[in-house]
Amino acid sequence: MLLLIVPVTSSFAQPLFEDVKKSYKKSDAVLLDRHGKVIHELRVDAKGRRLQWTSLKEISPALIRAVLHTEDKRFYEHHGVDWKAAGAAAIKNIFSSEKRGASTISMQVAAMLDKELRPKAKKRSMGQKWDQMQAARELEEAWKKDDILEAYLNLITFRGELQGIASASRGLFGKDAGGLDEQEALILASLIRAPNASPEAVARRACLLAEAMGNTSTCDNLKALAAKNLVGPYGLKQKTGLAPQVAQKLLSNGMTSAVSTLDGGLQRFAADTLRYHLAAVRKQNVHDGAVLVVDNRTGEILAYVANSGDLSSARHVDGIIARRQAGSTLKPFLYGLAFDRHILRPSSMLVDSPLDVPTAFGVYRPENYDNDFKGPVQARDALASSLNVPAVKTLSLVGVGAFVSKLIEAGFSQLESEEHYGFSIALGTADVTLYELVNAYRTLANRGVWSELKIAPVKTKVRKRKVYSEEAAFLVSDILSDREARSITFSLENPLATKFWTAVKTGTSKDMRDNWCIGYSERYTVGVWVGNFNGEPMWNVSGVTGAAPVWHEVMGYLHAKETSRPLKMPEGVLIQARYDGTSDVQKKEMFIRGTEPASLQREPTVQAKPSSSVQKITYPAQRMIIALDPDIPEDRQRVFFESDASGDLIRWRLNGKEIGRTSEIISWKPVPGKYTISLIDAHDVVIDSVRFTVK
Repeated sequence: MLLLIVPVTSSFAQPLFEDVKKSYKKSDAVLLDRHGKVIHELRVDAKGRRLQWTSLKEISPALIRAVLHTEDKRFYEHHGVDWKAAGAAAIKNIFSSEKRGASTISMQVAAMLDKELRPKAKKRSMGQKWDQMQAARELEEAWKKDDILEAYLNLITFRGELQGIASASRGLFGKDAGGLDEQEALILASLIRAPNASPEAVARRACLLAEAMGNTSTCDNLKALAAKNLVGPYGLKQKTGLAPQVAQKLLSNGMTSAVSTLDGGLQRFAADTLRYHLAAVRKQNVHDGAVLVVDNRTGEILAYVANSGDLSSARHVDGIIARRQAGSTLKPFLYGLAFDRHILRPSSMLVDSPLDVPTAFGVYRPENYDNDFKGPVQARDALASSLNVPAVKTLSLVGVGAFVSKLIEAGFSQLESEEHYGFSIALGTADVTLYELVNAYRTLANRGVWSELKIAPVKTKVRKRKVYSEEAAFLVSDILSDREARSITFSLENPLATKFWTAVKTGTSKDMRDNWCIGYSERYTVGVWVGNFNGEPMWNVSGVTGAAPVWHEVMGYLHAKETSRPLKMPEGVLIQARYDGTSDVQKKEMFIRGTEPASLQREPTVQAKPSSSVQKITYPAQRMIIALDPDIPEDRQRVFFESDASGDLIRWRLNGKEIGRTSEIISWKPVPGKYTISLIDAHDVVIDSVRFTVK
């Protein structure tokens, strides 16, 4: 096959060598990282395999000697036409049935450069042959000898679709052209006249060539080499193949190279880390995974590991854009919405207890990851420790429709209607992509502002939109970085804990099919998914044991030489001391300005003189939010006040009105509003007081 057509202005006008070299195109395009280094090679031409142009000094001298001996012994002596060889060939063709040609290397190159010199049938006509000779002479006048030989070795087809010495050397012998030994050189030189000859025929020709050159290679060795390397499929192994999915996205429309935002070192580390940890849990039926790393400020994608390569069950699947069930990774966006609407504060009390939610399809009964219930907990602890029942109760306060709309604002583009999910969306039953999740968490890191991610360095105007208030995004970030609040479920020491500031959340979908870990530092957001592309469940794998170790190591790599500081607290957030409702110890809590209680100091506990023990209200808890259930008839909804007080002299007072004694069972019908429930002793002194809200 002829490889290159360079337009000429007349029958024999020859292009310049530099123009031919410049117009040469590889069949493989290259993807560059942000530093200009090649991180992936991708074939873009199906007609032939051509690698980089190889200079003469980069080619093995043994190959050059073998090619000159078999194709053009007097190459450096003639001026384009070897008249001595042409005469000998003419005489032999008269007296022999075996036809012999006398085309010099210069003549062959001239024909490659001018389509009019190519044979129109099996052989060139006499006129074409004469024109080819003339073109070769002109080529010799315009080009240096070494340039002609260099072009020849880069343009000829050696075997099958392998065009040029670089692809032939790599494809047949797995090495660069400079590393060819004498036997390999003999095989390649013997392929030029008959690229698709059988291994036996090529070996015979190589043996004759070795004998003619006085080469010490034995014929048996050449036969063995031909049989080994010329049989069966051959392939050009990529020198580098770190980002196949990104290469397919960016290399198109005849491009020979493209620059990406990826960092080659980080891309390799993330891929190796994913493979290492997946190998460790392979016996737990985990085969696939993906990692995405982005820069918070610019939105540039720094690592895009779409699958685990050879370990993957489907290595051509892009795990970053595959839709999988989100699990608990959506909870931060639910609580962020509740904070923004001033429905909850981080200190709001939510009861984690068994819950039956009537739905059109039956009773929905959420459970926690550890199948345990914690009782009254703060919203801070409920989110950080990923408790399910408080999340469902929070969703009942904000509304399913409002939450779905907020998720769409945060970049989750293919969600169903609110009726499709119901209350289960609080636990992440929506199908999302790792790409969407990472950018939504980046939105929290960027103070509630969403913008697009980019994989190529472009200077177009970036689309932005405000999804959360700066205050709500900050509160969610603070909670996701709170190791103590997280410890209820995950303990203090786990892969989520880093030596620098990070905010992180895990998630596991129903039946252990998907495992996520998404988190961000001051500068980066890292997302990891592990599971199986075919949907098979994993065995005994959680967020802490599956995706989190990969997330931890990638974050550590990113911050090996730079720290991460906590996000700056907005002016709209204030910190005040409060009592936790169960002791006299004060704790600091954060509030969006305007949502803090009028007084965070608990009313003083004053004891009647005859009493020496402290009596407290045990239910409701301080600043608890009690949600009315829309599926339970109003006349059947009741709140029961409880205390550890004893005797008939201690009374209940609700918003200044007495409602009974502690020795009685007080069943109160809740009505939306803000309330203060107090214990009053015989001297009309307040013993204990609790504020709560009904919604």
